[in-house]
Amino acid sequence: MNQERLMQIIKSPLVSEKSSLAADNANQFTFRVVTDATKPEIKRAVERMFGVDVLQVRVINVKGKSKRFGRTLGKRNDWRKAIVRLKEGQDIDFAGGA
Repeated sequence: MNQERLMQIIKSPLVSEKSSLAADNANQFTFRVVTDATKPEIKRAVERMFGVDVLQVRVINVKGKSKRFGRTLGKRNDWRKAIVRLKEGQDIDFAGGA
């Protein structure tokens, strides 16, 4: 696996009320990933970037919303969301502080 590819797979963590509850209750973390990423690639990327052991990866393709800008119709980009479940006792700290 190409190391540069692994570093580009994860775009950003998704921090919302729902993802925070999943992190607290089920040890699951949510990321925005590139649209052509596979489950094994996402697993390797998370393990490499955060130094954790991944149990399960779930992937959701999110369709972009149709929007209207005055008289012209537009569409937001489609994107891909990955929900990653870690082994018990492991954690990812996005705050990075004390």
